[in-house]
Amino acid sequence: MAQVLSYPFPITLTASPDGRAIVYAVDRQGLRSIWVARAPQYIAREVVAARQDDGIDFNSVMLDRNATHVVYVRGGSSDPDASTRRPRQDVWSVGTSGGKPTLLGEGHAPAISADGTRVAFELRAEVWSAPIDGKARARRLFYDLGRDSDLQWSPKGDALAFVSSRGDHAFIGVYRGPDKEIEFLAPSVTHDMEPRWSPDGTRVAFARTPGDGGTVPSPLAPTLVPWAIWVARVSDGAAKAVWESPHTARASFPTQGGDVDLNWAAGNRIVFVSEMDNWPHLYSVSAAGGAATLLTRGAYAVGGVALSGDLRSVLYTANSGTMPADIDRSHLYSVDVATGKTFTLSSGSGSQWWPTPLADGSLAYVSATAQQPPLVMLERPSGQATRTLDQALLPRDFPTRQLVTPRDVTFHAPDGTLVHGQFFAQPGSARRPAIVFVHGGPMREMLLTWNPMDYYSNSYAVNQYLVSRGFAVLSVNYRSGVGYGHDFHYALKTGWTGASEYQDVLAGARWLQGNALVDPSRIGIWGGSWGGYLTALALARNSDVFKAGVDFSGVHDLVHDAVDYFGDSSSARLMDLKPWFTLAWDSSPDASISTWRSPVLVIQGDDDPDVSFHQLVDLVPRLQQYHVPYEQIVLADEVHGFLRYASWLRTDEATASFFERHFFQAK
Repeated sequence: MAQVLSYPFPITLTASPDGRAIVYAVDRQGLRSIWVARAPQYIAREVVAARQDDGIDFNSVMLDRNATHVVYVRGGSSDPDASTRRPRQDVWSVGTSGGKPTLLGEGHAPAISADGTRVAFELRAEVWSAPIDGKARARRLFYDLGRDSDLQWSPKGDALAFVSSRGDHAFIGVYRGPDKEIEFLAPSVTHDMEPRWSPDGTRVAFARTPGDGGTVPSPLAPTLVPWAIWVARVSDGAAKAVWESPHTARASFPTQGGDVDLNWAAGNRIVFVSEMDNWPHLYSVSAAGGAATLLTRGAYAVGGVALSGDLRSVLYTANSGTMPADIDRSHLYSVDVATGKTFTLSSGSGSQWWPTPLADGSLAYVSATAQQPPLVMLERPSGQATRTLDQALLPRDFPTRQLVTPRDVTFHAPDGTLVHGQFFAQPGSARRPAIVFVHGGPMREMLLTWNPMDYYSNSYAVNQYLVSRGFAVLSVNYRSGVGYGHDFHYALKTGWTGASEYQDVLAGARWLQGNALVDPSRIGIWGGSWGGYLTALALARNSDVFKAGVDFSGVHDLVHDAVDYFGDSSSARLMDLKPWFTLAWDSSPDASISTWRSPVLVIQGDDDPDVSFHQLVDLVPRLQQYHVPYEQIVLADEVHGFLRYASWLRTDEATASFFERHFFQAK
């Protein structure tokens, strides 16, 4: 397990605004580091390095315009290796030519001014600022009644746009200096978000959705959140809607993962993502108003959007291509905003993501295959050779040749829904135990390769390890996940409204039972977060099928989801909510615990900000009451996606050992 988890994982990759350098962060077995590579040679140089697995993360890594400084955030909501100190996030700066990092101040979400001299950042929902060299103390820029976020400097650096959240509504604000009042752009009873400056700095585009009011819609109805793109003139605040979404579920603003990825491109065009044709696709609209133009077409999902340096093209990732099963891979493309002409930038049996265009025509990105873990690549223009920048960080004993190539499989749920999965197995004819893996989110997608998310690259590594120990593995991309269109992603009656996605998981187990390589009497299941929920649900409802399971940070009682959905609005207080709470309970693993017979290993950190640790505290006595065999691992001060490599290694080894004991030694 230590071998297959030893890969260096790229945390982030981005270019300097002038396109003449890249910066990326890497996590190597808990040792985080930051690297810079400059044109023309692009020789990577380490500028920040952690010397121990301290659980303190790096994020928001960026370069100033001329790549003289790297700005980054160190720390997060928890610090599992230093529980005697208050966890905090700090904004740091370091020169790209060498030297020690400088603390700019406590905070997160930094934004570097256009001239590269100042860094604005968020601290307790306020906006603070410090010189990029740290030679003066950080100070609060202004007072605002709202909770401020999404800081966007104007192209000249003389103004700062931001989102001012006011609870049930939000404004776009513009700050121009201490002697001028904050200007709010067309304030209304709506949620305004994603401010984006025009290239000439005279206007701001933003997205607008309804505020939190009115009648609470039925959770069994398709989600309908109309939205619009507005453009405001900064000189006098004059604003108007330049595009409004159709009033359909598919065209609605994303509410379960995803984004509209608002960008201001050349030619006075605003580019955005919409699922109005069932797939997340790129569109453009004139900043003066008019109809939207579809830029990408086909049964695939667009993501990872980045503008070229001249703002004329949009680079993106998509699960499409010419090879079979490319729907379960990720490749790179670009589209010309003016003509809609599309260019293929990558293809093949691997996956690529984070396209990062550079001024000299080079392209940086991250690439992975079924065997090669994610690595940072640099592709030079004019057909020059592609080079791996962080190959030296991959340990020599990494078991590349021992990893199998999963194959894409499909099967149907009882209601007819087509479900994709990835089947891992060593060659041979002997029947073997099999494990169903279910991802979390649920707005996630597993691939036929290593994954862009660290959590799921870890899961992919564990699945490969289980195969090396004699198991077959089926990773199920169940409904409510992404990659298969809006209707699949926003499927009805999922989660607390009926757990319809569970039938996809059970269908995967039935598919395994009919596979000639699998012993149908030895099937297990594992997953984390929402995958932990589905693992617990499988064991509770179908111990006749799933004979053992490992539940990482799972949800076991969904009634709180129903409570959160209806909230404390007037319309909710007048409703009889008991039927909804009953539905949520019936969709929960706890409701079926009387039929839970199979052994389970439950794992969670007690500082989990995403799934309440009480979910585990409440589950254990229920397992005891019904004499369900269980084991537990509780990680003090750990979070949802563990921050320490040692935590992953311990729990992943325990997962493999648990399945080996129950499916091999018990035979």
